[in-house]
Amino acid sequence: MSSPTTIIRNATEHDIAGILEIYNHVILNTTSVYSEQPHTYEMRLAWYTDRVNNGFPVYVAESGDKVIGFSSFGHFRVWPCYRFTVENSVYVHTDHRGKGISKLLIQPLIDRAREMGLHAMIAGIDADNQVSFNLHRSFGFVEVAHFKEVGYKFGRWLDLKFMELII
Repeated sequence: MSSPTTIIRNATEHDIAGILEIYNHVILNTTSVYSEQPHTYEMRLAWYTDRVNNGFPVYVAESGDKVIGFSSFGHFRVWPCYRFTVENSVYVHTDHRGKGISKLLIQPLIDRAREMGLHAMIAGIDADNQVSFNLHRSFGFVEVAHFKEVGYKFGRWLDLKFMELII
């Protein structure tokens, strides 16, 4: 699947540097990730290896041989009774936001979850991130929880919403 200039494909280890650049920008400049310290290449490689070893997908959006976004899902919780539920992640390079790249990256996650016989997909979204909220809602996700002041970043308390899609 692709748009005229963007290709969505399975990530490889060669994509880790591009994924890391996007993720660290999100960490340092947004509340989309409740983390304050940039990740190292080794941390992102371990994340990628863990996903692949668990049979979870990692997709990249590529344009002009550059990684401009990525998506994945992994364990929602590691206890056995949660094995049919996953949590998704979708991030787009700051220069490419607002161009529909996230939509291209979410649909393959949903399709793959169906193929794997999964039952539910969760999205944890900062309550102020209306763009991500609307994006997930457009794919049928519904809000199922709103946690007040569970994160603290940039000198303020953050609310977290959970959205769910029953596959």
